[in-house]
Amino acid sequence: MAQVLCYSVESCVQRHVRAQVPERLQAGYAISKVNLQSCGTRPLHLASSDPDFAVQSDGTILTADVITVPDNGKSFWVLVQDQRGHKWKVDVSLSAIDEVPQKSSSEVLRRSKRRWSPLPFSITENDKGPFPKDVELIASDSSVNFTVYYTIDGPGVTETPVGLFSVLDNGMLRVHYTVDREIYPQFKFLAHAIDRFTKQERDLPLPVTVIVEDVNDNAPQFSSSMFFVVEEQCSTGTVIGIVNATDKDKPGTPHTAIRYSLLNGTDLFAINSLTGAITAKTNTLDRETQERYFVSVEARDMGGAPSGLFSQGLATISLIDINDNPPTFKEKLYKAQVQENQADILVLRIPVDDKDQKGTPNWKAVYEITKGNESGNFWIKTDPATNEGLLYVAKPLDREKQDLVKLEVMARNEVPLVRSSSSWMKIPIELTVTDVDEGPEFSVPILRLKVKENVANGTLIGTYTAIDPETKSSKGIKYYKLTDAGSWINVMETTGDLKTANTIDRESPLVYNNTYNITIKAVDESRKSGTGTVIILIEDDNDNVPEIKKPEQVLCSKDGTRGSVLVEAVDYDESPYSGPFTFELGTESQGKWKLGDLKPGTSVVLEQVEDMPNGVYKVPLLIKDLQGIGTEQTVSVRVCKCTSNGECMPQSVSSRLGVWGILAMLLGLLLLLLLCLLFVLVCSTKGEKLRMSDDYDGTGGMLLKSNTEAPGEEVKDAVLVTPGSGLDIVDGTKGGVLLEHQNMLGAAGGGFGQTLHGGSMYQSGTQGYMTNQGMFSSGQYGGGFYGNAMYNKFSDMSTMDTWRTNELYLDNKLAYFGEEEEGRFAADVLKPYGYEGVGSPAGSVGCCSVLSEQDTLDFLDSLGPKFRTLADVCMSKERGKQ
Repeated sequence: MAQVLCYSVESCVQRHVRAQVPERLQAGYAISKVNLQSCGTRPLHLASSDPDFAVQSDGTILTADVITVPDNGKSFWVLVQDQRGHKWKVDVSLSAIDEVPQKSSSEVLRRSKRRWSPLPFSITENDKGPFPKDVELIASDSSVNFTVYYTIDGPGVTETPVGLFSVLDNGMLRVHYTVDREIYPQFKFLAHAIDRFTKQERDLPLPVTVIVEDVNDNAPQFSSSMFFVVEEQCSTGTVIGIVNATDKDKPGTPHTAIRYSLLNGTDLFAINSLTGAITAKTNTLDRETQERYFVSVEARDMGGAPSGLFSQGLATISLIDINDNPPTFKEKLYKAQVQENQADILVLRIPVDDKDQKGTPNWKAVYEITKGNESGNFWIKTDPATNEGLLYVAKPLDREKQDLVKLEVMARNEVPLVRSSSSWMKIPIELTVTDVDEGPEFSVPILRLKVKENVANGTLIGTYTAIDPETKSSKGIKYYKLTDAGSWINVMETTGDLKTANTIDRESPLVYNNTYNITIKAVDESRKSGTGTVIILIEDDNDNVPEIKKPEQVLCSKDGTRGSVLVEAVDYDESPYSGPFTFELGTESQGKWKLGDLKPGTSVVLEQVEDMPNGVYKVPLLIKDLQGIGTEQTVSVRVCKCTSNGECMPQSVSSRLGVWGILAMLLGLLLLLLLCLLFVLVCSTKGEKLRMSDDYDGTGGMLLKSNTEAPGEEVKDAVLVTPGSGLDIVDGTKGGVLLEHQNMLGAAGGGFGQTLHGGSMYQSGTQGYMTNQGMFSSGQYGGGFYGNAMYNKFSDMSTMDTWRTNELYLDNKLAYFGEEEEGRFAADVLKPYGYEGVGSPAGSVGCCSVLSEQDTLDFLDSLGPKFRTLADVCMSKERGKQ
């Protein structure tokens, strides 16, 4: 069991290692381990002060040979060294463990016979022979009483390497060929004593150990990396790296006592002969002079004796760059030219040299303008490819103000200088400003004016002039507007006066933060121009009254409670022309509504005073600003039942029929029944003859529209009566008096009254429609007379029914004319008409409608040529039918 004692010291390893081990230790036995975790990943060199022990690179302590730990223990130390030459010593203490087991008190003690146990034998590695070669004699105590011979088996006999050892019958152990200790440091096999007669083993097997003695047959070999790095100009004694070599010979012997030495570079470097640590011998290592060194290192065993074996290796030492060289300018003064009024242009490239490693922060240059740039007209940056300084003009220069600019530029690196006596360099720069014909310049780049809104058009609010930089005069300069979003300002072309052109409104969306901007352009006689900006600060005027933000409100009605709505107002003027507002309720709404929360502010609560049915209510409100100026406005409040989100619910429609609905249905059924009866009557009278009677004493008739200008006649006995249709029938021949007739219908018939308009009287009798007798009678026009125009309006039947009735009447009348019956024709009566010319050559056509018994169709022979042509056509059609 191993115990490790650690102390808080500056070293990265513990000071003591204590371990309990068996009394006898075989080679390769791991005793304990040195804890190297606190040392990080840096390479370390570990060595043991006792050659019986070896230390591996991970800190494991192993036995190098078979050793016996004495009763008072064993002590040695382990040396730990890093690349910088720092050394730490770890003390190791070993104590033996008592291996005698405790016996039980009940166990019977017996005397045991002493075993034969020869001492370990030894042979020399790489022995030259001759072979076989006797090693040692093996003897058993049983040979006193029995005749025995010996056999062996195990490694080196029956196992690899097979046949290395053999034994004679008398017990002589022999070796048959050479062996390498670095491969087989020792052999352990068993020897047997066999009875020659019984062939039985007369003793227990005897363990035999053969140790291969080491000879110095292996030279040290370098086992660590031979590449090292160190900062240039490091201090003397700085550990650059540790060279580590190993020897395969037996540890702890002179064969493995390695000493290191340098074969070259001894003026710059040194090496520790025991540890192999390479250190700097000077502080003048310069990477800019030589970046890499190659040093030959020799490792020799036998403590460095000339007879010792050795190996040589080449160590490569690379120098790490530090910033020990500042950038240097190639010139003592830089000059350049720049045109005035130019900006963001490259003026000058400033090259520098830096001996440090290219591309590193030690080489990269950073430039600063240390003098002459107080106005910020220049800026400088680094070209990453060439490391040059690039000088730019940031703001335009004015030659009239300064024709020569002197600057001072400093170059430094991204990191500070290290172990260098130099400092950052500075260089003067002279820039000549060349002249350019410039445009006019305004007196100030930005002119600020204060104007009260709503000032009268044509008001002078200010003057904005410019001068020529060369002549310092405003002569010949003209002024124009570049931007004026609202066309509010006029610029006088020759004087630069600014006058109002339209109403300036502070509440306009063109105004931002009470300011309105316009841009003016000044042009000189050479067409050069300059621009300036005018910022107009608009002062507020009380030109707005408070307005209701939301004139339409929704009030959710709830059973048993009265609601309220919040009315908010806004005034686009600023204080003191805006809020807080005062609210007053119109007189017509008092008693129904009231105003709550009447504190001065921008809102008021409109509350119900009495219960109201759902509907829309107009509530007048008088809202005044802080100056008492305002108008009466109307809030439309919709009282309704609301949904969960505060919106009115849709109105429900009842599916039940009211009284008027039932009456409308009954009226519709009645009309349908009347239409059916009318249809039956029409069908039942089809084909019947209507008798025309002249015995009817009444007078009646209708005014027909006639577009003829020739004289006509009036048929007294058979005048077609058109029932009321809602159509206006007008005699359009001449202008005159309007006669309006209204039809009055009774249950049995209709009676017409008399109306006289403008000296013309229209007399009507009664009319009846007798379906049971097949007779239609009409009224006659009596002694009344017509004026120039008559207007007759009927509204009893539809137009379609009117024309159907006329069609039925004409059909019956024509059928009746086809029969011979006395007294059925009406006599033609000559009526007076307004005569406008020659009468029709065809004569009267009254006979076509009323014929007497004595009349014949002979008059057709005397008709004109047009009627003959018509007759011929008709006759041709009749013949075709036949």
